[in-house]
Amino acid sequence: MSSKEIGDKFHERVLIVEDDAAARVGMEQLIKSWGFSVEAAGDGDEALEKVSVFRPGIVLTDLVMPRMSGLELLRALKEQGEHTTTVILTAQGTVETAVQAIKEGAYDYLTKPVDLQRLRILLAKIVERHETLREVQVLRRQLREQGAFGAMIGNSAEMRKIYHIIEQAAPTDASVLISGESGTGKELVAQTIHRLSPRGDSPYVPINCAAIPETLLESELFGHEKGAFTGAMERRPGCFELANHGTIFLDEIAEMTPPTQVKLLRVLQERSFRRLGGRTEQAVDIRVIAATNADPPEAVQRGRLREDLFYRLNVFAIRLPPLRDRKEDLPLLIQSFIGEFNARNNRSVAAVDERAMRILERYSWPGNVRELRNVMERATIVADGRFIEAKDLPTLVESGHAGAPGAGLHAGTTVEEAERQLILLTLQHTNDNKTRAAELLGISLKTLHNKLNRLKIKKQEGVL
Repeated sequence: MSSKEIGDKFHERVLIVEDDAAARVGMEQLIKSWGFSVEAAGDGDEALEKVSVFRPGIVLTDLVMPRMSGLELLRALKEQGEHTTTVILTAQGTVETAVQAIKEGAYDYLTKPVDLQRLRILLAKIVERHETLREVQVLRRQLREQGAFGAMIGNSAEMRKIYHIIEQAAPTDASVLISGESGTGKELVAQTIHRLSPRGDSPYVPINCAAIPETLLESELFGHEKGAFTGAMERRPGCFELANHGTIFLDEIAEMTPPTQVKLLRVLQERSFRRLGGRTEQAVDIRVIAATNADPPEAVQRGRLREDLFYRLNVFAIRLPPLRDRKEDLPLLIQSFIGEFNARNNRSVAAVDERAMRILERYSWPGNVRELRNVMERATIVADGRFIEAKDLPTLVESGHAGAPGAGLHAGTTVEEAERQLILLTLQHTNDNKTRAAELLGISLKTLHNKLNRLKIKKQEGVL
């Protein structure tokens, strides 16, 4: 998108404050040609008068001016509570003062004579930042009024902390590492961060590292050239190439093999990669968001996640709470799902009745929000009245079977034995459906198989 298109799209107002008349007029005409609405002032006092009427989103001010300096103007704008983004224009001899202005809240500075290409790029970045801030304000209002933050539902203290981190992380290019049990909404967080970022209109490419065989994962990530291996009949771009200028979401990062983790780390460091069978490096401009249902420091300790890769990804860390730890969000989630499935299935269910709600609140939700969503879809379909009743809930939920973690355990039981019992119980409940059992346990299918082997759970135990 050109700067003119950006200026036209968001109708950004720019106030130029410059005591040199020729420089002021030239810059005013140039920035207007880029599609911005522009006013100009010859000094700080005149600028303050125009701010109250013109309401600029961006202020470009010379640093050294008579009567009121650019730094003094910045301070005055802050005192008046003006929500403007200020850029300082400075000569080489006053760069140190410009740096002080940034410490006091200026967005950036440009040295004179101004590099026009850099000015255009800087204005475009500011516009993108403003758009992100506007969308965050909309989401904050939605949170106050509806208990939702975009597609994320919940007004609990735990979720508000998550929203705050998302607000901080989204406008940046920093990597994000999301952790939490299966079904807590890790990809929803990644999608929200992408949508709120300056890359929101660019590609979002998700890949589940646990769902792809080791032999194919490198090709999926980096692509391959024709003839790179048996069956490679043509050149194929990988996820990194497809996500260029956008965001790649690497789900279940701890399931990636150590050699592939090394190659991933190199891409993050060098911002380039080589297709399988290729000889040339491909530059890539991406943001990386990763997720795991393991505890990241524990995964590092166990050798499942490289320590250097962990530190590279863990610029922003988001830990999603399980649903059992934020049950005050249940009514909001339930009502949201009822509305969704009413529309999808042409139903007219109003709500959950009191007895059914008590059952839902008592259940521990091992599958988290994903399990709740599935339960509400079924209940909305089978309900024969305006309200979902206890009889409309699955037997497992109605019995509250998962609501008593630790049943059958006693003081002195080893962690290994407790894990063994939990896996056996879950497999019994899923009739040996290991994929479903892995979901309920909050681990990948590959991890479940590893645990079965490590704990030596054999067929004679009646579950394999």
